[in-house]
Amino acid sequence: MAHRIAVIGGDGIGPEVTTEALKVVRAAGVAIDTTDFDLGGARYLRDGEVLSDATLEALRGFDAILLGAVGTPEVPPGVIERGLLLKMRFELDLYVNQRPFVGTAPGHSQPHDFVVIRENTEGPYVGEGGVLRKGTPHEVATQGSVNTRMGAERAIRYAFELATQRDGAKHVTLVHKTNVLTFAGDLWQRAFDAVAAEYPGIGTAYNHVDAACIYFVQDPHRYDVVVTDNLFGDILTDLGGAVSGGIGLASSANLNPARTGPSMFEPVHGSAPDIVGTGKANPTAAVLSAALMLDFLGESAAADRIRTACDEAGAGTTTEIGDRIAAAVAG
Repeated sequence: MAHRIAVIGGDGIGPEVTTEALKVVRAAGVAIDTTDFDLGGARYLRDGEVLSDATLEALRGFDAILLGAVGTPEVPPGVIERGLLLKMRFELDLYVNQRPFVGTAPGHSQPHDFVVIRENTEGPYVGEGGVLRKGTPHEVATQGSVNTRMGAERAIRYAFELATQRDGAKHVTLVHKTNVLTFAGDLWQRAFDAVAAEYPGIGTAYNHVDAACIYFVQDPHRYDVVVTDNLFGDILTDLGGAVSGGIGLASSANLNPARTGPSMFEPVHGSAPDIVGTGKANPTAAVLSAALMLDFLGESAAADRIRTACDEAGAGTTTEIGDRIAAAVAG
């Protein structure tokens, strides 16, 4: 049976890199049946659609969602992010954001290989807060961070399960700011300790987020699996991309491990409207995101071949790189 994939090419270079990712998946011998959805900044500017309830309901019927990139300079900040990306995360319960980082950090001779698990549906991103006396000298803005024991624990448990499956050090590091964020941090620490007790074979550590930022640069080899909250995860994963070859090569998975709906896979980079149609967009991040999709769909052998081919893809135009990866996995 072919896997049913919803494809959101999106804006800018999104459709270009997504085309290459799908080419590689098919070259790897995986049967997929794709349906395109016209969503993103350009669609919003055309008719006001961001993500209607009807479209969301249609997306629920797929095995996975592959997204290229969304956003255009003409759309005000927050419209697409909250109305499309965050809405999919919340409504489809994509509570794990998984980002692998393999590379050699600047100043290091040995490669690193670690994964960040970011809780994906809570924290400051839920939109709790408000504004008083807006536009006056006495304006007050609040932005709360919502943390539940269930939300923290299920992300932490996923991180420990992942650590048992990896070939690495069998180790999970919690990153937070427990010395200042004493309520949320305490909840996360207690949940972490409780789950850790169920996995005696997995080593553990705790880092404050500011220390983790230093270690990502100076000593990324210390990490195997990192688990953290939504905001800290957002920041750390961009830094992880920067020390692993650049954000343009970073892949991500927004997962519903309970499989009550489709998971969504996307490169971390933006839509880069300034290079659309030039052939300068490197499709590797989109291809690697598609490999994460195949892992989740039970096609790990094909996913491993794709990752190996990406390591040797070299430089070239968008199409040339995609063709080279496709030829390698097909051969």
